[in-house]
Amino acid sequence: MKRSQRAAGVVVGSAVGDALGGPFEFGPQGAFSARFPAPGAGGEMCGGGGWDPGEATDDTQMAVLVAQSLLERDGLDLPDVFDRFQRWAASEPKDIGLQTEDVLTNGMPWDLAAAIHFQVNRRAAGNGSLMRASTSAVHFAPAGQEATMDAARRIAALTHGDRAAWEGTAIFHELVRLAFEDTDPLAALPDVLALVHPDHRSRYATVLAPDWHPEQATEFNGAVWPCLGSAVWALRTTGGFEEAIRAAIDLGGDTDTVAAVTGGLAGACYGLDAIPTRWTRPLHVPLPGSGGRVLYLDDLLHLAHRLERGPSTGRGR
Repeated sequence: MKRSQRAAGVVVGSAVGDALGGPFEFGPQGAFSARFPAPGAGGEMCGGGGWDPGEATDDTQMAVLVAQSLLERDGLDLPDVFDRFQRWAASEPKDIGLQTEDVLTNGMPWDLAAAIHFQVNRRAAGNGSLMRASTSAVHFAPAGQEATMDAARRIAALTHGDRAAWEGTAIFHELVRLAFEDTDPLAALPDVLALVHPDHRSRYATVLAPDWHPEQATEFNGAVWPCLGSAVWALRTTGGFEEAIRAAIDLGGDTDTVAAVTGGLAGACYGLDAIPTRWTRPLHVPLPGSGGRVLYLDDLLHLAHRLERGPSTGRGR
C-alpha cells in the first residue's frame, strides 16, 4: 500500500472516528450497535449530543491546529502551537477538556502552563494529547523512530504535565510510523514498549498486552492508558476499519476520543480506501477562532498530503 494511502487514512480515519463517537460520549456500552445493529446499513453519522451529523469534535479541531502550525512554521514551533491552542480555547468551542482548558487559560507561558497545572493538581494523565496526535504522527513518521517519539512527547507536554500522557502519545506516533513502513504495529508492540520511559512502561505493557480487555481497566477511558489500550484492543480484535470503529464506540465512555485514536491506527493499517464513503461524505471540521472556517474531506486529504512529506531539513524548533 502506498504511504499516501496510509497517511490519508490516519488523518481522515481519526476524524471519522471522532465524528461517529461524539454523539455517544459518556453513554452506555453497546449503544452504537443497539442503534445501528446492521453493519453497513448507513445512517451512523447521526449527530446528537450537540453535534451535527458528521461534525468532528475538539479532538480533530486540535489535530488540525497542530497540522497548520507544522506546515506554516516549517517545523515544530511549540510556542506557535500553544498560541493557536489558546486562540481556539478563547473562541468558546463546543467542547474542550477541563484540564486542557485550565492549562490554556491559566495565564502562564507556554513552557510553564502544563507543568504548573500538574504541580498543583497532581492529575494530568488525561487523553487530551493523544486525541490530537493524528496529524503530527503523519508529519514526523518519515523522520524516524527517535524523532517522531520525541516530537510526540514535546507536543503532549504543552497541555499535559504528567509524563504518562507524553508516553502514550509517543507510542501512538511510533505505531503509525511502523504501519507506514509496512510493519505490523501490533506485532512490534514489545519493541515499542522498550522505548517507553521506565516509570510508565509497566502500565502500558499491561493495557497493550494481547490478552487485555477494556473491562479490566482500572481507570475511566478518559485517561490516557485505557484510552490507548482500548484503541489497540479494538484494532487487534477486529478485521477492518468499520469493525474497529464500531467496537471502540461500543465500549462507551469517552467514545469520541477512543474512536478517534482507533480510527487513526486503523487508518494507518488499512488505508483511506477502507473508510466507508458514507462516513467521509458528511465529515466536516469546524475551526472555532478561525473566522468560521470549516474543513471538509478534500481539505483533510490535502492536509494529509502536505503532512506526509515530513519535516523539512531547514527550519525547526
